[in-house]
Amino acid sequence: MNSWFTVLTAVLPVFGIMGIGLWLRRRNWLSADADQSLMRLTINLLLPSLIFDSVLGNPALRQPANLLLPPLLGFGMVVVGIGVARLFAPLTGLTSPPEQRTFAFLTGLQNYAYLTIPLCITLFDPGTTGVLFVHNVGTEMAMWTLGVAVVSGGGFSGGWKRFVNAPLAALLLALMLNFIGLHFTPPPLFLFFGTTVLTMVHWLGQSAIPLALLLIGAVVADHLSAARGGRAPRVVAVAALVRLVLLPVIFLLLARFLPCSIELKRVLVLQGAMPSAVLPIVLARHYGGDARTALQVALGTSLLGLVTIPLWIRFGEYFANLLPVT
Repeated sequence: MNSWFTVLTAVLPVFGIMGIGLWLRRRNWLSADADQSLMRLTINLLLPSLIFDSVLGNPALRQPANLLLPPLLGFGMVVVGIGVARLFAPLTGLTSPPEQRTFAFLTGLQNYAYLTIPLCITLFDPGTTGVLFVHNVGTEMAMWTLGVAVVSGGGFSGGWKRFVNAPLAALLLALMLNFIGLHFTPPPLFLFFGTTVLTMVHWLGQSAIPLALLLIGAVVADHLSAARGGRAPRVVAVAALVRLVLLPVIFLLLARFLPCSIELKRVLVLQGAMPSAVLPIVLARHYGGDARTALQVALGTSLLGLVTIPLWIRFGEYFANLLPVT
């Protein structure tokens, strides 16, 4: 089992890189003009490379159960999260429908990727990372359908189209190749070329998370001042109660009692420990939600997550009877 200190040392670099991104923005070394191109680079090249690197040759993803159940749980837990958050929204003192809808959306959706992936890579084996990517298919589908519908107060207005992207295509292709056993073991004639390609994919994939974390830190720097005011203390307190106390209990109950693979149990423990996601801040602004509420929930739970994430992961290892991690 990981000691609490081991888990903490895995969490701190993630927030540390985000802090560097914030500092770089303040120094104007990472300008806002570069955000769009760097994000396109991350989503369309670096993250697909990381997916290929994690999925190809992954024996855990040749088990049908690890291909079907994880995305169902990913979708289902977003439904549960948004539902629970909606019930608690009146306690925040937020009165307008956009504010309450935004609170439900941000609080109900955990940081399922850019915080979870580096922790998963650090704490667990490659099989767990592969299952995490499959789980996130369902989570992302829920974000672009139910999440957008909730925050907009109406239909999702074609939000599902954004779900079809380069990481999804990379995941489906890598899963297919991995499942049938064609995980880039080339014939002797092409051995040099195949090894070169795999090395390139590995290097590109290793760049995905650090760059994404720097960009998240830069975005946080842009919006820190806008998060102040309003009912911030109550909003953050209720969001923390739901996102960092109640929902982790549900995730851990699933991890302990659900008959599933050890890799999926680890993914559930990680997802349950996460604070609110950062990307929905942008979605809330785009789809008619309340930007200040979104910022308060995301930033507040992320800062508190510095304390709660190691505690939940450590407790989850014991509660879910997980095997020692590598």
